[in-house]
Amino acid sequence: MSDQPKCPQCNYDYPYADGDIWICPDCNHQWDPTAATVSSNDPEKICDANGNELQDGDSVTVIKDLKVKGASGSIKVGTKVKNIRLVRDAADGHDIACKIDGFGSMNLKSEFVKKS
Repeated sequence: MSDQPKCPQCNYDYPYADGDIWICPDCNHQWDPTAATVSSNDPEKICDANGNELQDGDSVTVIKDLKVKGASGSIKVGTKVKNIRLVRDAADGHDIACKIDGFGSMNLKSEFVKKS
């Protein structure tokens, strides 16, 4: 199992695969090793899952089913979100503020969206 990656967030040795994504059981970080990663020294730059830079007012598409705490349903793959606002220095990692039809105002992580 030499091809098994380490968690990029906490460097844990034993993450597991769930379809196309890897999940770290230690810190619950999820990532797609095939997605393009952009390493930048610019902390102000927020990118989507494909490495495209996001701007305020962009439209994005959700690339993974997202469970919503306190809601009976989840946000499905392919849900389009218009007119996003970028939140810099978010302590919880949710760096997109938006409104989603049927759910209302919420915050999303940029790693689970792609630019439309």
